[in-house]
Amino acid sequence: MQPGIRYFNAADEFYTDERCHIRELSNTADDPALSIAQARVVPGGVTRWHRLTGITERYLILEGEGRVEAGELPPCIVRPGDVVLIPPDCPQRIANRGETDLIFLALCSPRFTPEAYVELDREEPDRSFA
Repeated sequence: MQPGIRYFNAADEFYTDERCHIRELSNTADDPALSIAQARVVPGGVTRWHRLTGITERYLILEGEGRVEAGELPPCIVRPGDVVLIPPDCPQRIANRGETDLIFLALCSPRFTPEAYVELDREEPDRSFA
């Protein structure tokens, strides 16, 4: 890895099949130890159940209020400053409980690759979860 700066560009955000918006802040092969993405879930939105093969993920909640499920943990409310620890291969999803966007950083080690993403369901979200 070489020293450098990855400048923020709001236009880089894209919508995923996971049902959230993603902006890759840092995810390159020359920095394989970590990737950083900003995720945004709209009010009432719920991401799909999924897991990441061989990747540890951490959610750092920046804005809004969510309800997260990860592995065997009971559903938990998360707010700005909270960190959710998600081990490799752990089923997970998050819902936006608030009236504004839920925004969090997804920090993955090693870095996220699309091949590691495993969708666990294709059902419509359970709206009672939010």
